[in-house]
Amino acid sequence: MPKDIPVSNGNLLFNFDSDYRIRDVYFPLIGQENHSKGHPFRFGVWVDGRFSWIGSEWKRDLRYHDDSLVTDVFLKSDVLCLELRCSDAVDLDLNVYIKKVEVTNLEGKDRQVRLFFTHDFHLYGNDIGDTAYFDPRTRSIIHYKANRYFLINCSGAEKGGVEHYACGIKGMEGQQGTWKDAEDGELSGHPVAWGSADSTIGIRLHVPPGGRATAFYWVAAGTGYHEVAQLNQAVLEKTPTELINQTSDYWTAWAQKEPRYFGDLPKTVTDIFNRSLLVLRTQIDNRGAIIAANDSDIVRFGQDTYSYMWGRDGAFVAAALAKAGYLNVCRKFFDFSAQVLSEEGYLFQHYNPDGSLASNWHSWLVDGEEVLPIQEDSTALVLWALWIHYQCSRDVEFIRPLYKKLIQKSADFLLAHRDSETLLPIPSFDLWEERYGVHSFTVAAVIAGLRAAANFARLFQDTSLAETYDTAAGQMKQGLTEHLYHTGLKRYARSGYRKGNGYELDEVIDVSLLGLITLGVFSPQDPRMIETMKAIRQQLWLNTPVGGCARYQDDVYQRPGDSPENIPGNPWFISTLWLGECFIARAENLQELHEALPYLEWCAKNALPSGVLAEQVHPANGCPLSVSPLTWSHSAYVWAVLQYTEKFNSLQKRG
Repeated sequence: MPKDIPVSNGNLLFNFDSDYRIRDVYFPLIGQENHSKGHPFRFGVWVDGRFSWIGSEWKRDLRYHDDSLVTDVFLKSDVLCLELRCSDAVDLDLNVYIKKVEVTNLEGKDRQVRLFFTHDFHLYGNDIGDTAYFDPRTRSIIHYKANRYFLINCSGAEKGGVEHYACGIKGMEGQQGTWKDAEDGELSGHPVAWGSADSTIGIRLHVPPGGRATAFYWVAAGTGYHEVAQLNQAVLEKTPTELINQTSDYWTAWAQKEPRYFGDLPKTVTDIFNRSLLVLRTQIDNRGAIIAANDSDIVRFGQDTYSYMWGRDGAFVAAALAKAGYLNVCRKFFDFSAQVLSEEGYLFQHYNPDGSLASNWHSWLVDGEEVLPIQEDSTALVLWALWIHYQCSRDVEFIRPLYKKLIQKSADFLLAHRDSETLLPIPSFDLWEERYGVHSFTVAAVIAGLRAAANFARLFQDTSLAETYDTAAGQMKQGLTEHLYHTGLKRYARSGYRKGNGYELDEVIDVSLLGLITLGVFSPQDPRMIETMKAIRQQLWLNTPVGGCARYQDDVYQRPGDSPENIPGNPWFISTLWLGECFIARAENLQELHEALPYLEWCAKNALPSGVLAEQVHPANGCPLSVSPLTWSHSAYVWAVLQYTEKFNSLQKRG
């Protein structure tokens, strides 16, 4: 189930699913320690003796307020004759999540409406040794274990503080949890539970005929009792309304800080641009890690997540944000990359948000030979992104401490990690993390990384080293043409496997070949790239009502059982955007530039109503698949829109 509306401040992240249930609670690092473990926190309503959990029987519209990370959620129950308008936010400065609920009575009589909120915490990611209790000092419910505390409080028609509550046990000996206790409209008042503990609180509102009533609910996160108690007091003093308004005002200023001219792009496309910037910010930890995705539902496909920092994904996000004018957001990402870089100068597959090494499914042995379990493109792309960051900032002082420990160290690894005969990179795992070999995309990334390192070397008057890096990049470009171009297919091959004096070529068509254009290795007017691009468009575009571009032929990752026959794979946002980006790059007039519009419009059409982009969509019905949101999808969208407007402006001047 997609996560439609994440809210975050860089320390505390709450994810909601499409039923408007809290499903993920990350603290104090974005992407590390999911304190719900993906279990739903239910939101229910009782009125006139009837109870309903928010879900499929409610009409639901989950969006954000324009240019804001405060949600705008509309809920309606024809059965209960109620409408709810909700706003959710995580405060900028306080590690507090706040919800406002405005209840509208659609009947012509006075009614008491009871709101219920359940909490299925799994602190530190497990449900062993948790405690939930009613705290009379703060009149709140507190869940805690070791150094993780969550305080839950509310205000409504009654005096502030929790008046109706139950603490209980779930998942043991048939006990379902306190959410079941709520369904009769009453809570037991049980004050404490431990072990596999959960809790529910209730808020009672008097709503006049055709009138409205408002309630507030908040969750403070901290590492000890006094911290969450102080946060709770701050909410009471500043008021939830003021905190929500301040948060909304800040994000509006943040999203609108750069003057934007989008050329002739339609509003359906430009609306997703600012939303993408804001969604990207929710997935970035304040200490520097740019997380690929924080959707816990992916765990069921292999007991692992996307809540890691990949150098590749982070580089694409950092480059897009730099181009968009958000330079400060990603400075710590480059510091993070320098910190986790190995002594030899490479990045491993991915890292936890605290900088520790994450799970790695790349082997140290291939065909009995010891290899590095890395994707070399990740190391190279960080250098490529850092040069883009410098071009946008011209901040030499920021770059200087990174020159030796990140730039030169990484570039020297790229230089050494080459085949002594072909001068192409020695094998590594591909960007899709599936194949071990020499991949065209990886070669393109290494060329881009070496060119970036050469630029930095020239910046610091290191002329000899700049020439060394430039020479190696040129040799790799020549090696691409000599060894990875398929003369029979008249296009580049996605991969090569060392055999004799050359390489055995992989003939499977792969959208990653477009990296040869998007990373600046070859001109989009190069006849060989024209043929490569044509083959990708013909063979990877889905001839279905949904459309979109797949990654490669016979891609089975996350393919649904009800997929149409004879499709190459599911459509991905990044694949579709890369195609559009190549049309932008090769456009020499406005008419040609407009050939890129359908690719941007496809992404806007297949976004969730909130503007969130998943990794993939269902090939038959367009529903989101895999994780949602995916930062790579949003960064590719931001980048493509910026490329379009830049090309539009240059063509306008030329015309």
